[in-house]
Amino acid sequence: MSMAVVGLMAGMALGFAGYFGGFGAFLLVAALGAIGFVVGRFVDGDLEPGDFFRPRDRGDRRR
Repeated sequence: MSMAVVGLMAGMALGFAGYFGGFGAFLLVAALGAIGFVVGRFVDGDLEPGDFFRPRDRGDRRR
């Protein structure tokens, strides 16, 4: 399934939640969608738990 179709489905879900459930339902669906996305990335092996807790290497940092 292409990312355009996934984005379309996510947008439609958020639209229905916002229309029928109000702004609170919109935020709930958006938050649960984001959590589902992150969990899916973990399952696919694209993310590791340490990716959220390790500092990024930045060249402008002084030592």
